[in-house]
Amino acid sequence: MRYFSLIWTVARRECKILYVNRIYWFSMVIFPLLTMVFFTTLMKDGLPQDMPVGVVDLDNTSTSRSLVQKLDGFQGSQVVAHYPSVAAARHAIQENEIYGFLYIPKGTTDLLLSARRPKVSYYYSQVSISGGSMVMKDLKTVATLGSAGVGMATLSAKGMSPQQIQVANPWGSYNVYLSTVFVPGVMMLFMFLISAYSLGMELKFGRGKEWLAKADNNIVVAILGKFLPQALIFLVLIFFYEYYIYCILDFPHQGGLWKITRLALLEVFSSIGFGIFIFGLMPSLRMSMSICSLWAMLGFSMAGSAFPMMGMDEPLQSLTWLFPLRHYYMLYQITVFNGFPLLDAWFHFVALVAFMLSPWFVIYKIKNAMLTYVYIP
Repeated sequence: MRYFSLIWTVARRECKILYVNRIYWFSMVIFPLLTMVFFTTLMKDGLPQDMPVGVVDLDNTSTSRSLVQKLDGFQGSQVVAHYPSVAAARHAIQENEIYGFLYIPKGTTDLLLSARRPKVSYYYSQVSISGGSMVMKDLKTVATLGSAGVGMATLSAKGMSPQQIQVANPWGSYNVYLSTVFVPGVMMLFMFLISAYSLGMELKFGRGKEWLAKADNNIVVAILGKFLPQALIFLVLIFFYEYYIYCILDFPHQGGLWKITRLALLEVFSSIGFGIFIFGLMPSLRMSMSICSLWAMLGFSMAGSAFPMMGMDEPLQSLTWLFPLRHYYMLYQITVFNGFPLLDAWFHFVALVAFMLSPWFVIYKIKNAMLTYVYIP
């Protein structure tokens, strides 16, 4: 009971610090909520729509105009301009006026009528990966249909509908795939920074000895009491976010309530543990926060959501195991999104537990820093 009393004393002290310092309000409540709203509403329609594309139609026949009309009819693309040459369309891409264009050379219709294979080309920009990829899908569909115009007519004669010819991907929702990793990634960023910041502020203002005195010089009690209020606040935010995406936005989740709750607990405690660990490695407010921010930002690339891990170089594949967001993402994909048992993702579970327990390796170094270090700006 004595230890619980000490933890409660330290936690009350931390609550007063959180209440007085507005940085905590912005970093722990306001900014995370804005992040949730921003990402989930940015892609609320699932996929970007009406991406601007251009057309270079040198054939200018009813057949070529039909292809252009089909392209314009796609949900993801909108024909905004016709260009007299490939050079003019390419210049428009370079000026960011369009994401791609369809090139229909002269004589395309004649080749179709003579049952020969016309060459319909498409060009797209990968400067914007999402925009270029979306436009590429529509351009490729139209170019394929144009090059195989005779085959399309044959399929139509066999009774296939236009919807069967033009295959769509019903699960192509960017909101489901990206918001579920971007928002937790940003939340991890805030947890990393706040953990290192709160310890660094004790050192900066010379409050370390007072903080330890509240815990009877027991560094374990001091750490538990200090980060208990922060963990509770972040847990409330994470649970609110999960209720919002799974119950209101109806994101797919095969894993059930327990797996969602377990993942939330691992996310919060592993992130706070990582922030404490980094401060313990280098007890400096500036350096620890810099490392935390760098690690969190690299985590978006190393998670494997935007670029698959198996496509990376082997040294980078090995480095992905050092990023908490990677293990969170894999646990989410395996246990929550697909509903597979935890045994299929046991290594990622163990890795997050290891991040959660990592402060044990530096906890006495933190105590020594609070008692003896002099803050250097």
